[in-house]
Amino acid sequence: MEREQALKQEMVMIGRMMHQKNLIAGCDGNISVKCDDYLLTTPSGVNKGFLRTDQIIGVDWEGRHIRGEGHPTSEMAMHLAVYRLRSEVNAVIHAHPPLVTAFSVAGISLEEFILPEVVMSLGLVPTAAYATPCTPEVPKSIQGLIERYDALILERHGAVTVGQDLVDAYNKMEKLEHSALVIFTALQLGRVRLLPPREVEKLIQLKHLKTLTSC
Repeated sequence: MEREQALKQEMVMIGRMMHQKNLIAGCDGNISVKCDDYLLTTPSGVNKGFLRTDQIIGVDWEGRHIRGEGHPTSEMAMHLAVYRLRSEVNAVIHAHPPLVTAFSVAGISLEEFILPEVVMSLGLVPTAAYATPCTPEVPKSIQGLIERYDALILERHGAVTVGQDLVDAYNKMEKLEHSALVIFTALQLGRVRLLPPREVEKLIQLKHLKTLTSC
């Protein structure tokens, strides 16, 4: 129970950070994390900026409610799909970062190597095809992408990031929106210059080396 309580407190903190950083509005977004042999998830219909630990719900690996009151997030199927496809992932975050979402509404891809920090932390960030929110279409739309990428843009529906833990997944979401802000500003100033291919190769090698040394 100590581990569960610690994870719930961390989820509350992450929810507040998402709200403060304008990554969600109203009751948008959802968070989940592995806890032993079940998942903890945010409830449906609750503003995550004001989330309480007693509102967090436990579900089994089929998404069935096993702990707490209320209903699990309506995007539970997407979270479960991520965990099934990525056994090493321990946390999933879905948010509606405004600039990232705006790029997808405008039909502008962010799947380019532009910022070195993004190459190192996220690599490419593809956009999944539009899927009706809260339906089985959403987990289907990320198949073939989430297996290879830690951050995905969901067309017209925000983004999803995954991580080794909650903070890791959150950091990727924050970095994604920050990179969208930099790119948007560069477009307003005139143009976006891509990183040279040789530099991209160096960054990918450094990222791979960092992964190996942290194992």
